Amino acid sequence: MRVLGLETSCDDTGVAIYDSKKGLLGHGLASQALIHAPFGGVVPELASRDHVRKTLPLIQAIMADGDTQASDIDGVAYTVGPGLVGALLVGAAIGRALAYAWQIPGIGIHHLEGHLLSPMLEPKPPAFPFLALLVSGGHTALADIRGPGRYTILGESLDDAAGEAFDKTAKLLGLGYPGGPAIARVARGGTPGRFHFPRPMTDKPGLNFSFSGLKTAVANAVKGRDLDEQTVADIACSFQQAAIETLTIKCARALDETGHERLVVVGGVSANTLLRDRVSEMAQQKGVREYYPRLEFSTDNGAMIAYAGYLRLVAGQRDTFSFGVRARWEIDSLEPIT
Repeated sequence: MRVLGLETSCDDTGVAIYDSKKGLLGHGLASQALIHAPFGGVVPELASRDHVRKTLPLIQAIMADGDTQASDIDGVAYTVGPGLVGALLVGAAIGRALAYAWQIPGIGIHHLEGHLLSPMLEPKPPAFPFLALLVSGGHTALADIRGPGRYTILGESLDDAAGEAFDKTAKLLGLGYPGGPAIARVARGGTPGRFHFPRPMTDKPGLNFSFSGLKTAVANAVKGRDLDEQTVADIACSFQQAAIETLTIKCARALDETGHERLVVVGGVSANTLLRDRVSEMAQQKGVREYYPRLEFSTDNGAMIAYAGYLRLVAGQRDTFSFGVRARWEIDSLEPIT
């Protein structure tokens, strides 16, 4: 089966073609970082308009690169939530229209399911079951993954997601958007320990997260201070250490509680080198094996949607001609894939 995958949940347009026998035949991403950078965050209307401009040309380019004709496509998968409603509608409408025009099945995919399954695209994917840390601009959660479509959220952010905290901290420091790479780059020159920021909720039982207090602590540190280059680097360094230590502590606690021997780390923040180093150290101490998607599949992408779509389509699931999108969508409400 050959599936075209479309991802337009936020500010990146992702397109990919997945073949069940040959693997990925092609994938591409159109970034909107330059569009949103002047605003320090994503502007939903601008995101939607850029998806309108970019999606069809990107589909044409990926199909050409993958030597794929319309008649070669057996199904279309498109993200229908959670995310920005306007952005989601662009990809869902195009995906549903192509499925209708080509007389093939279409399936709406949960954005987070795509992330959770993204390591399955690697040469050595994890076996089920496993613990997953999903950490991105819009979501931070720990999930018990028993199989495709069988997900239980063990803990999640009660306010800001970790990636959102990175973006807001970068804005406070004048580092621009997206915040994650900017913070990581500047933090390399920082002095550890000059500033001390909290590790939120690590002194309480449970697996939930909270990053709003950490962001506030950074805002207080910035207030009334001369932000010379070294001070910015020092604050970025201390913030990054606090955020990553918080994530690592919660991962270790979840591994202890579940007894899982495999840990998957996915989402845009999973590309952070320090996070990977700290998680790897913790996993080795516990005798746990960790897995990550390759860096290009850590952020939003069409490949993960194409793969998740393949699994659901081959299981006989498909959408009707009518479709809708969902800004919010609990992942544990998904139909299992059998």
